Amino acid sequence: QVHLVESGSGSAQAGGSLRLSCDASESTYGYCMGWARQRPGGEREGISLLDTDGVASYANWVKGRFTISKDDAKNILYLQMNSLKIEDTAMYYCAADPGPCLVIPGRGSPDPPFGNWGQGTQVTVSP
Repeated sequence: QVHLVESGSGSAQAGGSLRLSCDASESTYGYCMGWARQRPGGEREGISLLDTDGVASYANWVKGRFTISKDDAKNILYLQMNSLKIEDTAMYYCAADPGPCLVIPGRGSPDPPFGNWGQGTQVTVSP
């Protein structure tokens, strides 16, 4: 299966921006891809999906602050995060599975859940 490695971890102040990257070991053409996060003490929650046709979907709570995109030539998935909030502090994960996304509207995650995950990258937002 495709090996995924996230990068771009770091710290930002509230209101700032960060961009996360997810390098795939091979082409992800025809893959459903996405981002999720796990906040301290919480469960993993979906953020965004990028379907095989290039259509993006987001969890309701994102409210336009985050943007998912992909560079197919480089096999990299991105998550641009703007207007960061302290509550965005979390470990962020990318995921990829073959085939189209089975989207749950407003959830930012597919059904069934992703089976292939990266190791995660930490994001810390301070006041």
